[in-house]
Amino acid sequence: MVDFGGWDMPVQYSGIIDEHNTVRNAVGLFDVSHMGELEIRGPEAGKLADFVTTNNVAKLKIGQAHYSGLLYEHGGFVDDILVHKVADDHYFLCVNASNQDKDFEHIRSLNRFDAEVENNGDKYAQLAIQGPKARATLQKLTPVDLAAIKYYWFTDGEVSGTPARIAHTGYTGEDGFEIYVPPSEAARMWNLVLEAGAEFGIKPAGLGARNTLRLEAKMALYGHEIDASISPLEAGLDWIVKFDKGEFVGRAALLKQKESGLTRQLVGFEMRGRGIGRDGYEVYLNGTPAGWVTSGSPSPTLGKNIGLCYLPTAQAQTGKAIQIMIRNQPVDAVTVETPFYKRAK
Repeated sequence: MVDFGGWDMPVQYSGIIDEHNTVRNAVGLFDVSHMGELEIRGPEAGKLADFVTTNNVAKLKIGQAHYSGLLYEHGGFVDDILVHKVADDHYFLCVNASNQDKDFEHIRSLNRFDAEVENNGDKYAQLAIQGPKARATLQKLTPVDLAAIKYYWFTDGEVSGTPARIAHTGYTGEDGFEIYVPPSEAARMWNLVLEAGAEFGIKPAGLGARNTLRLEAKMALYGHEIDASISPLEAGLDWIVKFDKGEFVGRAALLKQKESGLTRQLVGFEMRGRGIGRDGYEVYLNGTPAGWVTSGSPSPTLGKNIGLCYLPTAQAQTGKAIQIMIRNQPVDAVTVETPFYKRAK
């Protein structure tokens, strides 16, 4: 167990590699109740959600969710979030644990609309069932037809008689579902899911496997790939920035950055020499400091040591020879295409 954003979180149960492979090949269960939940309600809830985020909230249909950025005026990340449209006057935001209060204050400070912002993290526990057997596992516990919930859609129903929000998203690169339930029901739900998945070899999974899974899928982690100093354009997340939707916080700064050209970009790499390029290690080009590693670890799926790093835009192409400084020694690596892993549909 470790401190993670003020929460006691499990790093591993049976072991990171074992948990990682179980999620890739069968099904794993994550307790992600630390994640924050904000809700925006009111006649102009959609306008407020659209103004404070980068993606186009107006295009969401009821029951649909999308990934988005919450930005400062200068274009850096306050947080990366999931926006769910519950109703025309109700939006449900899943945010990072350590950022929940900050995100709430940020949105509230920008609220000039006929809408209310609620900080409701203490009303929800969240379990993530991830892997090829995730649907078969959860389907045993709910009358909701999970096959009918498309990717990045959700529905409100029940799981084992308890009201639950069931979302078809994920942070592992695999298929999977998240269930939001009252905290009082969390332990019971945890045990029920483990029982339902027993025939598929389900295992609890911790932060370690969550990190290796999301890294293989090149999913950003706040405080690593993105933070207040990094923009979505630099992080390769331009697809969540909808300039044509109208005004939103950070739009002017991002337009200026786009017009003047990016000075750095996020790229993937594989180690060629012995060693792991860990978070924060310096990256060298031809013997000169050029960037830094944001995330790095062994890849259980690929059997290689992989990572993500920022490099000057002119050098941020695949096949580039780089060196990672590991214990004051330059170790060879090469930039590669990402995501490192993509599941077969």
